[in-house]
Amino acid sequence: MKGLVLSAEWEPRPDYKLSEFEKETGKAVEGAQIWRHPQLEVKDISAPKAGPGQLVLRVKACGVCGSDVHFYETDSDGYILYPGLTKFPVIIGHEFAGEVVEVGSGPETANFAVGDRVTCEEMVWCGHCRPCRDGYPNHCENLEEIGFTIDGAMAEYIVVPAKLCWKVDAIFERYPDEETAWEVAATTEPTCVAYNGIFERAGGFRPGAYVVVYGAGPIGLAAIQLCKAAGAARVIAFEVSEERKRLAAEVGADHVYDPREVVPSEAVMEITHGEGADLSVEAAGAPEATIPEMEKTLAINGKITVIGRAAQRVPMFLERFQVRRAQVFGAQGHSGHGIFPFVIRMMGAGLIDNSKIITSRFPLAEAVAALEKATKREDGKIMIKP
Repeated sequence: MKGLVLSAEWEPRPDYKLSEFEKETGKAVEGAQIWRHPQLEVKDISAPKAGPGQLVLRVKACGVCGSDVHFYETDSDGYILYPGLTKFPVIIGHEFAGEVVEVGSGPETANFAVGDRVTCEEMVWCGHCRPCRDGYPNHCENLEEIGFTIDGAMAEYIVVPAKLCWKVDAIFERYPDEETAWEVAATTEPTCVAYNGIFERAGGFRPGAYVVVYGAGPIGLAAIQLCKAAGAARVIAFEVSEERKRLAAEVGADHVYDPREVVPSEAVMEITHGEGADLSVEAAGAPEATIPEMEKTLAINGKITVIGRAAQRVPMFLERFQVRRAQVFGAQGHSGHGIFPFVIRMMGAGLIDNSKIITSRFPLAEAVAALEKATKREDGKIMIKP
């Protein structure tokens, strides 16, 4: 079969001290500090086989994520921009849906059969470390990540743990066109990332809240829809891309601005009549620019949830958080807490319509071109169709 393989050189920055974990496993905890000169190539590789507890899926659609773009892009020294857990070479791609073509043995696979239509969590949690046992699978001490440390879905086939798979029949009931249904199913993962940040980590908000979303890429577009579905009175979005601004309005944002043309904090305070934002969502991956604006707009008991990834230190004026009774929440991943089935239900009910945000499609043979297009940050969601 064919797959899009990412290779890079293991070359820690001179001032970066490798941990014992990194030395022993060959996994970078902070990828942007270690991996240099990335290369992407569609290659012929062996087709996977299902082991105990596993499923083999024929990939029907795989979305290009901002994390994938951060593998492709580098800084001036040639290091990848993605700051998190990574191990290369690897087939990238972690936002996907596919058809079950092989079912491995064991109780984990009992609820699956050949022909089932599923999507899949990207966080491969172990289930037996302390964070997993405490109910925090996104912070598993033995974490593997599909498309980051183990082979992903920009390929014709993928083998995955059955425990991570969720049937998407509700989405197919909603969308009579099968190709559209597969593409929408492949957007479940990023939507779950937004759900985790907003509802599980930050605790959500009461209906009638003011919500501000910084960044209208796929995570931000999902956040807009989730917040409208949850009863936000006003959703304000900031985005620099004209196409993404259009998409933000189409999926429900009440006000959409280019932050280069307005002062975000001033716009927010005007729209909210001086009360500020009950929830601000960092989905831009630019906290050095967004967090200072969020600080200025904190409502009493306001919240900030940080979903976008960026290897940046950000100064914060904690006095502001104290006097506003405010909180900031870090969010990683999407697993556990019923997130995947809840999001699939919302998609099936029409509360989220990600068919609106899919703007480009590429065959697997042109996957590198898809990544190149993604660097322009003009699309909503780019799909690769093996």
